[in-house]
Amino acid sequence: MSVKIPFFILLSFVIIACKPSFEEPIISLESYKIEEGFELKVVASEPLLGSPVAIDFDTKGRIWVAEMTGFMRDIDGSGENEPTGSIKILEDLDHDGVMDHQKPFLENLVMPRALALVYGGLLYAEPPNLWFVNIDNDKPAKRVLVDSLYAPEGNPEHQPNGLKLNIDNWIYNANSTIRYQKKEGVWIKEPTHFRGQWGITHDNFGRLYSNSNSVQISGDYVLPNRSIRNQYYKPKSSNYKPLTTNQRVYPLHPTLVNRGYAAGQLTKDSLVKNVTSACGPLIYRGDLFPEDYIENAFVCVPEGNVVKRNILAFKGDSISATQAWNDKEFLASTDEGFRPVNLSNSPDGSMHIVDMHRGVIQHITYLSPYLREKAQEKKLDTMINFGRILKVESKDQKALDIPDLSTFSGNELVEVLKSENGWLRDRAQHFLIYKKQSEAIPALKLLAGNTKFPWSQIHALYALKGLEALTAPLLNNVAKVSNAEVSAHAIVLLDAFVSKEYVALVHKLFSELMSRKDKGIDLYLSGSIGLWQQVSPTGFDGLLKELLNTYKNNPVFNDAFLSGFGTLSNNQLTDVNTQIEKENTALSSLILATLKNKEKDKKNGIFAMKPRSADPRTKGAKLFRQLCAACHGIGGEGIEGLAPPLLDSEYTKKPESIGLIVLHGVKGPIHVNGNLYNMNNIMPGFMNNPAISDSDIADVVAYVTSAFSDSPRKIDSEEIKKLRDRTPKSGSEYTEDELQAFINGLD
Repeated sequence: MSVKIPFFILLSFVIIACKPSFEEPIISLESYKIEEGFELKVVASEPLLGSPVAIDFDTKGRIWVAEMTGFMRDIDGSGENEPTGSIKILEDLDHDGVMDHQKPFLENLVMPRALALVYGGLLYAEPPNLWFVNIDNDKPAKRVLVDSLYAPEGNPEHQPNGLKLNIDNWIYNANSTIRYQKKEGVWIKEPTHFRGQWGITHDNFGRLYSNSNSVQISGDYVLPNRSIRNQYYKPKSSNYKPLTTNQRVYPLHPTLVNRGYAAGQLTKDSLVKNVTSACGPLIYRGDLFPEDYIENAFVCVPEGNVVKRNILAFKGDSISATQAWNDKEFLASTDEGFRPVNLSNSPDGSMHIVDMHRGVIQHITYLSPYLREKAQEKKLDTMINFGRILKVESKDQKALDIPDLSTFSGNELVEVLKSENGWLRDRAQHFLIYKKQSEAIPALKLLAGNTKFPWSQIHALYALKGLEALTAPLLNNVAKVSNAEVSAHAIVLLDAFVSKEYVALVHKLFSELMSRKDKGIDLYLSGSIGLWQQVSPTGFDGLLKELLNTYKNNPVFNDAFLSGFGTLSNNQLTDVNTQIEKENTALSSLILATLKNKEKDKKNGIFAMKPRSADPRTKGAKLFRQLCAACHGIGGEGIEGLAPPLLDSEYTKKPESIGLIVLHGVKGPIHVNGNLYNMNNIMPGFMNNPAISDSDIADVVAYVTSAFSDSPRKIDSEEIKKLRDRTPKSGSEYTEDELQAFINGLD
């Protein structure tokens, strides 16, 4: 008996039979333990890629990956400057969720470290340069040099990276004081304050977060550049602040760490106790995880084979982070090759993990003899030709198909701005601007006032800004009816309209907003009133006085006030100080310091754009930039959470003490200029680094004493050789007491 098969079924058989098959390596995840309710999948692995350090997604769901294959190819770090790196496009041609094909996009690169798909092309970092290249049918086309000094020579662990496009249309970086934007075909760069070491991320509001190796998560309390508009004042309380003092990590097994021999580094079970290589933070902004995971801070801890989860609390003028658990991690593994170095929100609402998958991730510059020996014993130094990209999904909610936003009209993109998926909102906003979708302006204005979608309102405002379609009346109306976060952005955007024409409108608005008694709104008002005083010197005195009384001596508000006062004349600043000197002594002192800095033309270092140095062309200056500046700052001012200042430090006045520190290292706590720096950190010495000679160390010492003290003194290589023998009592790093005893013995 024969059965007649319908034609459409026969056709489907033909299609299935013709479907290409792809061999995909099977990677076991048995040694990985993820939080209940989640699934972990391998979406890409060797041989498709090796040593991935950064990824981005296009609107087809393909993964663009930067491969830093030159990093620590052997225990001596050789071959670092060879052009072995690349940027690839990973594709899933059989649509099973696993990448099965790769297209080389750029090859023969030296240590590529960051990339971002923006403005219809690819922005990427290949030290020392930042490049933008147009994309033509998945091939590189016209290339433009955006910044020839993006990542100057130095340790690759401490060079700028990130390239994170934020809601305000600027591109930000970790380990950098520059932000970037492209307007009318021209690349613009502006100063911004320093953030972090490796990796950068933002929340739904637009605040930026980063970290350092020993501080798992830090963040800005305010929107970018909000507190640095006064070039003669350096804010101390608003930006790049550690969000938690709890640096504990809970690995599943003993792992090798660079200073594993030092007291307090390991638990009694030989587990790493606190983070030592924290990197790649991510604020989760997808729509697949449970609601209590939204805007959680996830952190990579590669030395412990761990990804951490922190819960953020927003308090108007500050943010705090609390570890989700005190005895376990969101993701942990006993696979010693699992080296998460970056995390990413994904177009489908999931989270992706960039796993460099290496045995040794400590750069040769700071590699301790202990780690070198142990890594060779376990043959970890031979684990070099691997790389993974992992995907975290919720078991309860599956990802939907990724829309190809590149095909959407302007009005369709406005609808995407209503998505709960932050990646889609960010990309839709960007497409509206760089494609100049002016037909969407009416819909954007409607969305800007639609209080049912507060995060979408913020995106709509900045899309309008990018399309040059914002108006002061629109911002006034949005601020009046919206929640605190949206109103804060409206206040910020109104700064572009400072003029006598809008004084009455803005004064009435500010009065109404202050009646809400909301700390977050008041913080942004405090940063704007000074600007409006330019055009109405006494019109805002009453509002200013009320804010000053309400937030008396609050350091975050003082940063805001001082930033807003940045455009006032000396006479205006003096008048303000006269009003407040008895009521707000802390702010009064800062105003007087600002006036003194203006008199001396002493600017915040990010605006001066040059370090205080005797001769930046010397070998010592070059070595300082390579070895020391990432932690101590290019101007020796120190970086919070990383290292104390060298500038005018008592230690820089004695070349021998600097020599001891450079050779043997130092561990905290330590006092500098009368301030206690109780950092969970150890500065390693370079005594056992064969690449750094006695002459090199002498050059560094000469530069440091010349650049950062008023007592420039040299030291020769013979004296450095003698200092090598003055080892600390512990045999590891110097303590403050030991250094002080040595210094006092020199007098």
